[in-house]
Amino acid sequence: MPVKPTTTVQVDVYFDLICPWCWIGKTHLDTARRLLAERMPGVQVQLRWHSVQLIPQTPPQGWPYQAFYEHRLGGPDAVRARRTQVQAAAARAGLTIHHERIAVFPNTWRAHRLLAFAAQQHPDQHEALLDALFVAFFVQGLDIGSDLVLASLAQAHGVDSSEVEAFDAPPLWAMPDGASGVPLFVFNQRRAVSGAQPPEVLLAALEANAQTAL
Repeated sequence: MPVKPTTTVQVDVYFDLICPWCWIGKTHLDTARRLLAERMPGVQVQLRWHSVQLIPQTPPQGWPYQAFYEHRLGGPDAVRARRTQVQAAAARAGLTIHHERIAVFPNTWRAHRLLAFAAQQHPDQHEALLDALFVAFFVQGLDIGSDLVLASLAQAHGVDSSEVEAFDAPPLWAMPDGASGVPLFVFNQRRAVSGAQPPEVLLAALEANAQTAL
């Protein structure tokens, strides 16, 4: 059955920038979107990004990264085990995470504010800026809670950081009822898929929701 050219699947994505599973999940979603475009070229995917601060009590200057995770997970052995798991999942997505380069566990409020401003004022740059923030943190080990780091990333994407300072606080959405973590993908405000699921799971959800829109 042919797909109408106007068929749209809306995907609401709940995420935080300090969550490696969110970067992995976004990468899998990107793959699923590319596959959908090949299989069902008449379908448009509309993304809505919802900022979630997982650790809102993080001070503006952040915390020492290693110490934070040792306290949170119960010690260095637990941290190594978790990082091995994360790095294996990242590798399957074609990503490399450099935990050893990260010195600061950041407060992500300013970064979310920058993304909210970009979404409103520079929508064509929003997703590229989101990708750049993930890379800055997980690959380069930069402190994405730092105004200097954020100003540099903003400038690289044509965003005036001085305007961001005057922007209202970003809306940090609460998780939908029944949800327990990020990433969370909600398709057409009906079906929710939780976690960094592989591309084929996200593609199946996209295809199913495209068919119901016919």
